[in-house]
Amino acid sequence: MHTANIKRSIVRNGQKTSVSLEDEFWEGLREIANAQKAKLSTLVRQIDQGRQGNNLSSAIRVFVFNQLRAQASAGAYALPQQAAESAELR
Repeated sequence: MHTANIKRSIVRNGQKTSVSLEDEFWEGLREIANAQKAKLSTLVRQIDQGRQGNNLSSAIRVFVFNQLRAQASAGAYALPQQAAESAELR
């Protein structure tokens, strides 16, 4: 599996900076923002303010991963194995 990093410019603390993430993380971040009825820039600012020492790209990846994990444990998303088993039962 080869996934390209996508670099996007954002404004952080009044300064333009770039963030490089895999496209899947950008998509996940957009989905979370839509679900929260928030702007992507607002969500990134919240992540930036709450991060603890790691760079912004890493903080975003951890945030998206933790959101997915929380949804999976709540039953909102099927994990890949569960989805495959569910499809076999049909």
